[in-house]
Amino acid sequence: MENIDIVIPWVDGGDPEWQKSFKEFTPNPELSDSKFERYRDWDLLKYWFRGVEQYAPWVRKIHFITCGQTPSWMNTNNPKLNLINHSDYIEHSLLPVFSSHPIELPIHKIKDLAEHFIYFNDDFFLIDDVDEIDFFTNSLPNDSAIMNPVSGGDPMMLHVAINNLDCINRNFKKHDVIKGALPKWFSHKYNKGGLYKNAVLLPWPNFPGFLDHHLPQPYLKKTLDDAWAKERTYLEKTLSSKFRSISDVNMYLFRYWQLCKGDFYPTDLKKLGKYFDLTDESVDAISDHIIKGESKVIVVNDGEVKDFESTKENLIQAFQKRLPRKSSFEL
Repeated sequence: MENIDIVIPWVDGGDPEWQKSFKEFTPNPELSDSKFERYRDWDLLKYWFRGVEQYAPWVRKIHFITCGQTPSWMNTNNPKLNLINHSDYIEHSLLPVFSSHPIELPIHKIKDLAEHFIYFNDDFFLIDDVDEIDFFTNSLPNDSAIMNPVSGGDPMMLHVAINNLDCINRNFKKHDVIKGALPKWFSHKYNKGGLYKNAVLLPWPNFPGFLDHHLPQPYLKKTLDDAWAKERTYLEKTLSSKFRSISDVNMYLFRYWQLCKGDFYPTDLKKLGKYFDLTDESVDAISDHIIKGESKVIVVNDGEVKDFESTKENLIQAFQKRLPRKSSFEL
């Protein structure tokens, strides 16, 4: 394939100007979603770029989204780098925003974004070779269409998940969707647990939820165009939320939309990467995994750590061993 892009949002939570703006608009500093810890920087971004350059040289362009921040080490003249300010595609009257949801939802408006793109978070790192076919097959995004009832978890995210489903079930008839793409919903590439979930939940009249993953997600830009055309009012409500709100929808909505349209190629996503919650107990295993390159992608989700600086140094050393060479994205 040609013209596959990556989109990645990033924020430097240690920037004094950003912190000043954050404090000015924070509705309640005691709310978990309004704490600086959600935005702290582990100084690993340069290794994210090194991983893409070394292990995915086929990527056409990286669309790097910030609120106008640029890392001091970044080579902004790299032809593969497209620096995107929130104001480039979000209405000025809605800025600033501190939630990922309004930053993610209108990314189809980014100038020169390819029809095929992969959405990354800044805690998704490439640590071994990946090919186009790891993300797209026959020009379709690789994914797993496995149902899973929404239940429990963080109350905020539970509300968001229900909002996503409300939107999906308003636009798609579950039985028609599955009947129209039966081999994709009951693919031999899924494990027995996934097939069992789909079989058991098949009689339900509506989609009860989907099995989510926390890995780089491939998209077709037309998916976002279609969802926005059908649900503009619903999506625009989220754009007005500076911080996460129980009335939000998020990027998963587009993934579910893609599944329901049948615009995906059935795949076992577990082969792509490994997810870790970063804690004091897990940091050694994470570092070892990085150094050995034991998966194509590693996800290092910021968790509860007592000694932030020591843990950060351990991770930096691990990435430095795996990716020691500066990339062309660095000065």
